[in-house]
Amino acid sequence: MRRGLSLLLAALPLAGCVTAPLAPRYSPPPEVAWAWASFDANAVRAQGAGGIADRRTGRPITPDDPIRVASVSKMATALTVMRLVEKGRLDLDADVARYLGWSLRNPAFPDRPITLRQLLSHTGSVRDNGENYVVRFGKQIRPQAQDAGSFDQAHAPGTYFHYSNLNFGIIGSVIESATGERFDRVARREVLEPLGLDACFNWGTCSEGAAARAVVLYAEDGKAILDDLQGKLPACPVFVEPGADCTLDDYVPGSNGALFSPQGGLRISATGLGVIGRMLLNDGRHQGRAFLSPASVRTMITPVWQYDGQNGVTDEGFYCSYGLAIHLVPGPNAACRDDLMGGRRPMLGHAGEAYRVRSGLWLDPARRTGIAFIAANNGTDPPAGRTSFKAIEEWLAAKLR
Repeated sequence: MRRGLSLLLAALPLAGCVTAPLAPRYSPPPEVAWAWASFDANAVRAQGAGGIADRRTGRPITPDDPIRVASVSKMATALTVMRLVEKGRLDLDADVARYLGWSLRNPAFPDRPITLRQLLSHTGSVRDNGENYVVRFGKQIRPQAQDAGSFDQAHAPGTYFHYSNLNFGIIGSVIESATGERFDRVARREVLEPLGLDACFNWGTCSEGAAARAVVLYAEDGKAILDDLQGKLPACPVFVEPGADCTLDDYVPGSNGALFSPQGGLRISATGLGVIGRMLLNDGRHQGRAFLSPASVRTMITPVWQYDGQNGVTDEGFYCSYGLAIHLVPGPNAACRDDLMGGRRPMLGHAGEAYRVRSGLWLDPARRTGIAFIAANNGTDPPAGRTSFKAIEEWLAAKLR
């Protein structure tokens, strides 16, 4: 058994006897645009797609087309952190105030520091308060991050799981403060370019060619709600305050790490996500070269938190085991409704959901295989699956045989 495989297997929850996965009885409606790519540790094994990427032109979607993959983006942000940890620029267990230049404290626990490890694993007591994680250009993240409403004041940092997008805006600010650069540029230099990916956070560092293949996201009435680029990069890749100019040359790194959406703004294709998956299956190596150390991979995939019945918010059994931006399924007890593949097949990776997109990157370490998928235009309430995942997610995940 290869060392990388043993590292991944050691991190998985005990799943009991593994039986044959269930075949979802589902087919996507015509308005849904979907794509997937399955892979092993060496290459893409199979892929497929269906639907329209751009209704204005009638362009069909392909597995190579970039789309906003929502919270799967958190994995790329965590990889950026780990690359900087290996270079000595960041410390997972240091008080993040060391980097931010201002205090981040749960007001109910003022003597308990909050760390990158806690933020990456959603155990730092930070919580979303409405859309407090959306901080537009012209604003700073500090007021939102220090607001009492941005904390779970019933639980101390490090003791309780509460999934929060704001965690990753703060992480983005830490990355910027430590490097003196915009988050999207650091992520491209540390992660996307070394992996050979024409991908980006919020389009700021992608190529014109990537923009020409963008998947447009639509509302139920057929109106485009995001990424209707019409073949070219956007003049302003971030949300701005009403009436403000998008003068990013004046942006001060560290003032608003939420600006480039480290929690969900990665534009990448299904095949591009597969490159990240293969690197993890290969114990941190990409095309024969070290991208991350085996120790860093193990740190990411080892559960920081597992649900014991009372130590976290599971979102109706969806979250039951979590590492550093890595979701492990199925969970350890009957309250968990997260058996994505069926048959108690252990998987690790991350799901995404925003702007009517459902996405996922999932790895099966025992078989050294994985699958990446995206599906756009699902509506606000897509059909439920047999688990806490939606039917479209189960259907696409089942493409991994």
